Amino acid sequence: MDDKTRLDLYRVMVLSRTYEEALLREYHADKKPAFDIGAGLLPGEMHLSAGQEPVAAGVCAHLRPDDAVTATHRPHHIAIAHGVDLDKMTAEIFGRQGGLGHGRGGHMHLFDPATHFSCSGIVAEGLPPALGQAFAFQQAGSDRVAAAFTGEGAANQGAFHESLNLAALWGLPVVFIIEDNDWAISVPRSASTAVASNADRAAGYGMPGQRIEDNDVDAVYAAAGDAVTRARAGDGPTLLEIHTLRLWGHFEGDPQAYRPDLAELAGRDPIPAYQARLQKAGILTAELAATIKDEASARVEKAVEFAKSSPAPEPETARDYLFA
Repeated sequence: MDDKTRLDLYRVMVLSRTYEEALLREYHADKKPAFDIGAGLLPGEMHLSAGQEPVAAGVCAHLRPDDAVTATHRPHHIAIAHGVDLDKMTAEIFGRQGGLGHGRGGHMHLFDPATHFSCSGIVAEGLPPALGQAFAFQQAGSDRVAAAFTGEGAANQGAFHESLNLAALWGLPVVFIIEDNDWAISVPRSASTAVASNADRAAGYGMPGQRIEDNDVDAVYAAAGDAVTRARAGDGPTLLEIHTLRLWGHFEGDPQAYRPDLAELAGRDPIPAYQARLQKAGILTAELAATIKDEASARVEKAVEFAKSSPAPEPETARDYLFA
């Protein structure tokens, strides 16, 4: 990888973390009590992806705006890496008219036709829509691809196995990405999954599978490049499992009493680790790192102000956009 690519990956990771730090601030700003999830500027549950930024940055660096991406209930880092409009996404999370879905979807149901991005609060249910889009791309004779992100807990859902089987059977241009953050809500993979790596399951469906360790964005970028190139060439699907890290709770307010690794989390943060690696390589200086952080903060605060200034949907529009 050239220096520019590595700096771009770092910028995406910093922007994603800065964004979620702002969401965390706004989410808790007016919650009384702390677990009153229905109240305040940001109503509903909030699932943040701090620590998982290398996955989104490394994979989405190979995707074009006309490629399709489906994500999970923890979607912000993926949406940012794929270029979803930050202002509109923030307004959607705030439940405002200026949002991607006019405030109706919230943070777990972001949908952006401009970048072919969508996500779902239902575990593993982003995979079948990715197949549908990949099938359409194949039938149209284009080189567009679909990327379907899911978690290691979702790899035990029927939709996961059905999707892998059909993708391989029809040779669809789709890349499956499992974000293995060790915890399916509060259940460790060792207590739920019979194989040591979900990447091994790829062989049962006749597709390549690879596990990437250490939350390493450079390694993710390399593996995703091969998978996307393969899909664009018409050579079928690939399964990638990336061992990543969930720095914060499953949802905001999660006390995480089930985790024995809380004390060591800060030392495993991928962003300062990658910053140190780039500085050692002479690619990044402390001054440039500060500039990148300042630029990210400016973009994020602009998006937050856009969201706050956007009106809430009018009650009389509650039945708009219904199919039945």
